[in-house]
Amino acid sequence: MTANIHSFFDPVSGTVSYVLSDSGEAAVIDSVLDFDKAGAWTSTQSADRIVDYVRARGLTVRWILETHAHADHLSAASYLKTILGGRLAMGAQIREVQRIFKQFYNLGSDFPTDGTPFDHLFDDGETFRVGASTITALRVPGHTPADMAYQVDSLVFTGDTLFMPDVGTARADFPGGSARTLYQSIQRLLRLPESTRLMHCHDYPPNGREPSWESSVGAQRAANIHAHDGVSEAQFVALRQARDASLPPPDLILPAVQINIRAGVLPPAEDNGVSYLRIPVNVLQRPSSSPNLRRT
Repeated sequence: MTANIHSFFDPVSGTVSYVLSDSGEAAVIDSVLDFDKAGAWTSTQSADRIVDYVRARGLTVRWILETHAHADHLSAASYLKTILGGRLAMGAQIREVQRIFKQFYNLGSDFPTDGTPFDHLFDDGETFRVGASTITALRVPGHTPADMAYQVDSLVFTGDTLFMPDVGTARADFPGGSARTLYQSIQRLLRLPESTRLMHCHDYPPNGREPSWESSVGAQRAANIHAHDGVSEAQFVALRQARDASLPPPDLILPAVQINIRAGVLPPAEDNGVSYLRIPVNVLQRPSSSPNLRRT
């Protein structure tokens, strides 16, 4: 593989962003816009680390990629496009996610559900280039309907579909999610050669382990706590649904999703010049047991 991969870990949200570069061109994957929920303040320190890295190496950004509409952090995709250029893209099923959350937030008749404001929507198996590297978009729904992984040679950016083996897999209880579909998507990834490198979008390290975000198909098949070899679809669905019912919502799901379905753009300012977030009350399902702070 000729491409270079550089990762950026955000300890607040546990998110890993990536810059993939080859022959002077680059793609940015799953960027973070910092958000302080107490004061509803946004800032760009995390995204500016990516800007500094790109500029220091003289890279031309061709793509700004999202693996899905995240529920645990705000996307800096729109900010990075303004600063660095590039085409902002994700899976074509973002249209379905926009339709679901248009109703969830009661966003009004003028809110688009056609994939706007993304510049490009990938179909399953579609290929594109960064320098000399060919990247393939792989549809892996289940966590959300629009999850997309990106494969370059023997490396895959998995988004939230898989985490490190000792953390497991994404939850599947968000609107439009499906544990059964998630299992099928995981199996698609685990059918790749065992040496395939997997780059994950999050890490929530247990037992004091240092954050880590690279595994392999072989390691996942041997040791993933939710989906190792021998776990049937029925077993996974039962485990995932029971676990999801016990989990509290992600800390930023209500502010994040309404921004991320807009590709990281804040809601339009109202007549006083201020942008407002919608927070639906008593809509999200309460956990079935005492709060569990693990997010997977």
